[in-house]
Amino acid sequence: MIVTYNWLKEFVECDLSTQELGDLLTMLGLEVEGVREVGGGLDQVVVAVVEERRKHPNADKLSLCKVNNGREILDIVCGAQNFTAGDKVALAQIGAVLPGDFKIKRSKIRGEESCGMLCSERELGLSAESEGIMILPPDLPLGVPLFDALGLKDIIFEIGLTPNRADCLSIVGVAREIAAKLGKRITYPGHAVVESGEPVTQKATVIVEDPELCPRYTARSISGCSIGPSPAWLVRRLEAVGMRSINNVVDVTNYVLMEYGHPLHAFDADLLESGTIVVRRAMDGEVFTTLDGQQRALTAGDLTIRDGARSVALAGIMGGENSEIRDTTTNILLESAYFNPSAIRRTAKRLGIHTESSHRFERGADVAIVTRALDRAAALLAELAGGTVAAGIIDVYPAPVSQRTIRFRVDRCNALLGVELSADEMKALFHHLEFTTVTVEPGIIDVTVPTFRVDLEREIDLVEEVARLNGYGRIETTMPRARVFSDRPSQHQRMERRGRDLMVGQGFNEVITFSFMAPGALDRMMLGPEDGRRSVVALRNPLVDEQAVMRTTLLPGLLEAASRNLNYRSLDLRLFELRRVYLRVEGEQLPNEPLVLAGLMTGRRYPEGWNQEKHPLDFYDVKGVVETVLDAFSVSGATYSSGDADVFYHPGKSCTVRCGDSMLGSLGELHPDVQDNFGIDQPVFYFELDFERLLSAARGAAAVVPPSRFPDTFRDIAMLVADETPAADIVRCISGLRIREIESAAVFDLYKGAHVPEGKKSIAVRVRYRSTEKTLSDDEVSPLHQKVIDSLITKLKVTIR
Repeated sequence: MIVTYNWLKEFVECDLSTQELGDLLTMLGLEVEGVREVGGGLDQVVVAVVEERRKHPNADKLSLCKVNNGREILDIVCGAQNFTAGDKVALAQIGAVLPGDFKIKRSKIRGEESCGMLCSERELGLSAESEGIMILPPDLPLGVPLFDALGLKDIIFEIGLTPNRADCLSIVGVAREIAAKLGKRITYPGHAVVESGEPVTQKATVIVEDPELCPRYTARSISGCSIGPSPAWLVRRLEAVGMRSINNVVDVTNYVLMEYGHPLHAFDADLLESGTIVVRRAMDGEVFTTLDGQQRALTAGDLTIRDGARSVALAGIMGGENSEIRDTTTNILLESAYFNPSAIRRTAKRLGIHTESSHRFERGADVAIVTRALDRAAALLAELAGGTVAAGIIDVYPAPVSQRTIRFRVDRCNALLGVELSADEMKALFHHLEFTTVTVEPGIIDVTVPTFRVDLEREIDLVEEVARLNGYGRIETTMPRARVFSDRPSQHQRMERRGRDLMVGQGFNEVITFSFMAPGALDRMMLGPEDGRRSVVALRNPLVDEQAVMRTTLLPGLLEAASRNLNYRSLDLRLFELRRVYLRVEGEQLPNEPLVLAGLMTGRRYPEGWNQEKHPLDFYDVKGVVETVLDAFSVSGATYSSGDADVFYHPGKSCTVRCGDSMLGSLGELHPDVQDNFGIDQPVFYFELDFERLLSAARGAAAVVPPSRFPDTFRDIAMLVADETPAADIVRCISGLRIREIESAAVFDLYKGAHVPEGKKSIAVRVRYRSTEKTLSDDEVSPLHQKVIDSLITKLKVTIR
């Protein structure tokens, strides 16, 4: 919103400096974003008279002029053609600096000396365009600074308004705020309308078919108008606030728009069929050409202004070409209405139109100011266009809007703001804002808010008004009272952090992928049609099709991240994610959201280096990561079972992880087809653990057992076992004997080949013995070792080699 100091002072007495006024507006919530001085620094541009004009001897389009500035006669070379000798003009003397940092110097133009420049309005920043130099009124005294002589010195304030302050989208609205802060009363512009002739109801008819979208519609008829240029004062005032002059009629509607903040529209009454105005919704698919020459496809939700046969305007947004004011227009129907903000906002946004009118209507205009703005514009049209205003106003207002009354508590306001104002002081502030108040009981006030304050709905809004008017600077600065709470993370949060730290410690990088995925990702994973992870939670309004459903597994996100990194030649990857997945539960509104720890590995085991062998990762690397995680969380008794892993794993290179009857997860190399589906051409190893089940299986803090101070001894067992017997079964069989002297049992050799029967494999196990009480002798170890061998033969049918 742009306002000028001179225009504001027409409505409120104000002698503040530029800085003081800018500070006042900002503290009222009307932030001043820019200040520009009109005429500042241009005192070297003075009133002068052209005493002689003759043709330049060396240029056909230039003139040599003798110009008198009241003190001396100067030679000036000028290219304009719109002046003659005797005209008073604006002379920029040597040393003047014009807008755009253009400095006037003594110069020679085509061999003739020029000691200044005759200026146009555009060169002085008074107009966006000009056809020649300024021709001044003949009664201006010579030598006087131009902006002083014409009274054009002004201050332009550019105010950044928040969307809720629609009442300040006008000069009157800003002046009303200044007056309230200074404790003064605003002087509203006068609009005495001289009416004559037949009543307006005999010239026009208004029918509102949709009062919900158009609660009020008023109109006046002005006949016998002459369309022409606006007077200089009106042109300059509009240009000062950023509007271009068009003609006297349109300029008047724009002037009242900026003055009162209420949009109006002037129709050529002779172009309206039957002199009728009908306010109703558009027909679906209707095409309408607006003033800017664009064809607009309308829908049934768009409100239009129609005559007896067609649409003539988009209500509250823009008029139509078929009823615009032309040079030949003589009779005008002037509209002033109130439209539903939501309807205007929807239509303007859908059509991509933003006008000064829609900007105000969609934020909320003042329904009570409709006739005042109409009368103001009608009076100006009669004065500037020579029109005759018909008697009366057409005012269709079936359901008058009442002012809002809000219950206000004085003590509550003081408590919120930290001030101590009395009820009378607060009532005085409200009266400055043109609110009316009624004391219900001591400390309780009913505040009636004018219709121009559409932003005030609740008591807290009135509290803000008290803060603004009383002054934010008068609110004492105090330290807030607060209690200190120990915000320790919960046990579950500590376990999550521990899990992340554990993965980072093993060389993994954490990634965060979207909680959504493409439905086709499950096909690329080759999940069967009966797989529960295919029962996904679909989004109603996905941003893109690739993120249309909630993820049921972390694998697609990790594979897509790996694929992108591999494309950038990052060939050695270790990625993990600890996030939730979303599994639909039959009959439940919300899905189950288990926390899952998943990791992905591909590339080499060790970083590239001159002293490092280029070993590729294999199944045992990912299994080692899972074992490290289980050991860190003290999960004992975990078993690994091949043959029942997910279909997206490579057959024979994957397994599931269990603890008792609980399935903790799975691990292994991914199926080559899955890798191809995600654009990956090297082996990828993956594991996935249900973190909630992992924590449930954890034993908690492990007991600290001091190491034995006695030496150990070990015995090896070489045996033949069936191919299908897992090596883990051998270790479990030995551990299951619960011989306290057995410290550990580990497989250290596997052999298949010559001298080993078909269907068999040779496994060597090392059993370590140690006592915490004494050094074990061979005689003590031998019976223990024999017991181990007997158990293996009996339970696993092994053959000792």
